[in-house]
Amino acid sequence: MRFILGFFSGLLGALAGWAGLAALVVLLAGPDRDGGIAMGAFFNIGPVGGVVGLIAGLWLLMRFGLVRNATPAPAGVIPDATPRGVTRLSFPFATTVLLIVAGLTYWGWYEFIRSPNLSHGFMTLQIEFRLPTGMSLPDKEEDVRIEVEEATGYANAMLPPNWRAHDGDRKAIISTVALMYKTRHRAVSLTLPVVPTQRWSIDLPADPDPTPGFSPWRLASNGSPAGIEMHFRLSADR
Repeated sequence: MRFILGFFSGLLGALAGWAGLAALVVLLAGPDRDGGIAMGAFFNIGPVGGVVGLIAGLWLLMRFGLVRNATPAPAGVIPDATPRGVTRLSFPFATTVLLIVAGLTYWGWYEFIRSPNLSHGFMTLQIEFRLPTGMSLPDKEEDVRIEVEEATGYANAMLPPNWRAHDGDRKAIISTVALMYKTRHRAVSLTLPVVPTQRWSIDLPADPDPTPGFSPWRLASNGSPAGIEMHFRLSADR
């Protein structure tokens, strides 16, 4: 029985230490632009917390988790010098273990359900920008920076080979980005060399369906007078 309790206590401690340290690193690092901090925290730093949690789980079980209750000797029997007892799991320790299990289960469930890939497969957001008449496009791709904010993370939109486009006599920019989370908070920003950063909100529900076409053209929501417009379309694997 002690071996089984020790195994599960060490395993639970390792999981709690791994997840706790990784979450702490992500929290201290702030918003992640491409998921690199979260991946590094989970796979590179998290195992250190897992080792510490494993040792802590075993130590806490032996120190506080197991208690011995002395059992009285039957009537008419002379007790031995060493009283007999029954080892049981401490109630406060068991309650703490259940709370940790519930927390880890909820965290795993929350991370699992908020991925849009569960409903529609890989989802791609195509974003196009239309410049005012007479404004020229940058010569180099590196001069165009498009960031998509989703929940508390950031991702850099990709520019395809044909990213330089036009709509009549107006120049345009084509870009794509993959959606990663179920969230109502989505926004996109565009930064060009001679134009201050423009920002638009992405009006999609938390768990969006693919859109039948592009949304209407909209000016930036931050009140910039540059006159750049944006519209988007969402597609999915299924």
